Amino acid sequence: MNRNYFNLIAVLVILIIITACVCRSDRDLGILEPESSPIASPTSTNSVENIEPLTKNSSDNDKNKKEDKGDFKVEHIAVKNPRYLEIDRQIKEKKDLEKAADRLNQALILPNDITLRTKDCGEVNAFYDSNDQSVTVCYELMEHFHKVFKSDGDSDQKADDNMFDAVRFVFLHEIGHALIDTYNLPITGNEEDAADRCSSFINLEELGDDGVRAVLAAADAFRIESKGSSLKKRDLSDEHLLQEQRSFNALCMTYGSDSTKHAYIVNDGYLPKARAERCPSEYGRTARSWSELLAPWRKG
Repeated sequence: MNRNYFNLIAVLVILIIITACVCRSDRDLGILEPESSPIASPTSTNSVENIEPLTKNSSDNDKNKKEDKGDFKVEHIAVKNPRYLEIDRQIKEKKDLEKAADRLNQALILPNDITLRTKDCGEVNAFYDSNDQSVTVCYELMEHFHKVFKSDGDSDQKADDNMFDAVRFVFLHEIGHALIDTYNLPITGNEEDAADRCSSFINLEELGDDGVRAVLAAADAFRIESKGSSLKKRDLSDEHLLQEQRSFNALCMTYGSDSTKHAYIVNDGYLPKARAERCPSEYGRTARSWSELLAPWRKG
């Protein structure tokens, strides 16, 4: 893994990923981005109507505001693997996590503290731990995504770019778990799927074309990971959906957010037309649900 790759992550990934999820100013694609893809040229935002942005205030929301009793806090844990000493040093030195926590605390009401951390975990993982209410992204996950995209033919630079985008999606997935648990949100259905959809919602509604790339990168990573895998009982019984399903769901969310802008997803055969027909209404329900669930927890 080259030095530039680590520099990119240390300087950008934590601050941009976390703060962008809820801080607007006012809880695992490259191939989907043809040169003529609208993703490469920012255009108008999604066409789903009547979805209130997270930053919008209303008198009804103000009446339902919760009491703020907690903060997003940062915890630095000593690195065990020498391979990650440099990235760990840079994160501490630049105080990226501290800056992100500060921005989050300005944006969200919390009933209790939530800890944010990056660390070497000894495994490829990212997770929300309800026992200590923390969100962790492992350095090993960053390496994993780089290798996933390289295995599909990406250059080092392209693998780095796609890795950065996929990590954003997964980190916001874990933030979704944290919000569901911390806010005791009512979720009908599979929580892992709900967290995926939370990540898609935040990326597509709040982060513009950067968010689109994150959802598509995750879809591509799930697709690549599923190659050559044989399903076992533990795969079918796992709380996560199959990687192929997660990939198609991410594509559906993207297409549904703006079926005109992202028409190539269907036209080029990435998403079956039978599924695509329902994606606009599917995305609309997802977006409205998350917007309404989070509204009482927004600050002023």
